[in-house]
Amino acid sequence: MKLQGKVAIVSGSGRGIGREIALKLASEGAAVVVNDLDAAPAEETVAAIAAAGGKAVACVGSVTEAGFAERFVNTAIEQLGGLDIIINNAGYTWDNVIQKMSDEQWQAIMDVHATAPFRILRAASEYFRVQAKKEAAEGREVFRKVVNISSIAGTGGNAGQANYSAAKAAVIGLTKAMAKEWGRLKVNVNCVAFGLIKTRLTEAVAGSDASIDVEGRKIKVGVNPDLLKTMEAMVPLGRGGTPAEAAGAVYLFCIPESNYVSGQTLLCGGGFSI
Repeated sequence: MKLQGKVAIVSGSGRGIGREIALKLASEGAAVVVNDLDAAPAEETVAAIAAAGGKAVACVGSVTEAGFAERFVNTAIEQLGGLDIIINNAGYTWDNVIQKMSDEQWQAIMDVHATAPFRILRAASEYFRVQAKKEAAEGREVFRKVVNISSIAGTGGNAGQANYSAAKAAVIGLTKAMAKEWGRLKVNVNCVAFGLIKTRLTEAVAGSDASIDVEGRKIKVGVNPDLLKTMEAMVPLGRGGTPAEAAGAVYLFCIPESNYVSGQTLLCGGGFSI
């Protein structure tokens, strides 16, 4: 129970990796604000946490909508009594080669992966500042945690993902800047860059009709089975990771043992990097 008494917000935590992050943090004692675009998966994650003896509430909505960041942060403070951990996880891919990529595709991916984390951190800044000042006056050193989610596309680029690669590289830059800006507030700001993790976005799909709905947009998902096998063969550990394994990497940056680690990017890809 290394996170007993802590409060965490996890964007995009109704499904996949985000859900596993929320469950992991809750299993270690944190109260969690669960977020998803849709109410049903968010409430399901909240119910799973409650069934395991934890505490969670839902904050449904798009991380890109005006005012969401403030609502997300305030849900933690007002309903759970504080804010100690921020996980910027929400996102999706919308791929194309650059000559076929629209301005809408570019901006949508930048908004969800780069602008939304910026807004959430900005919304939390006043609370973090006030709490840090109070704790310093009391002679206490209390660490808070931010974990931003990037990708090996952000560390090394990926063909057909100019938008996603640029956005995920921006996340790393944001992480480094905020580690320096918030160090005085005792806030550790780190980043986890995922490799091949098996989720609904990367599962093997033989046809071309698999898609998800994101705010009225039909986004193609899935990977050709043969391509997926090739991708897995390139991973030194021999397979794609599970959402639970991805959550484990995020958890490392949330516990007290990482209190003197900040501004770092951890690759969680089974040994594979580009």
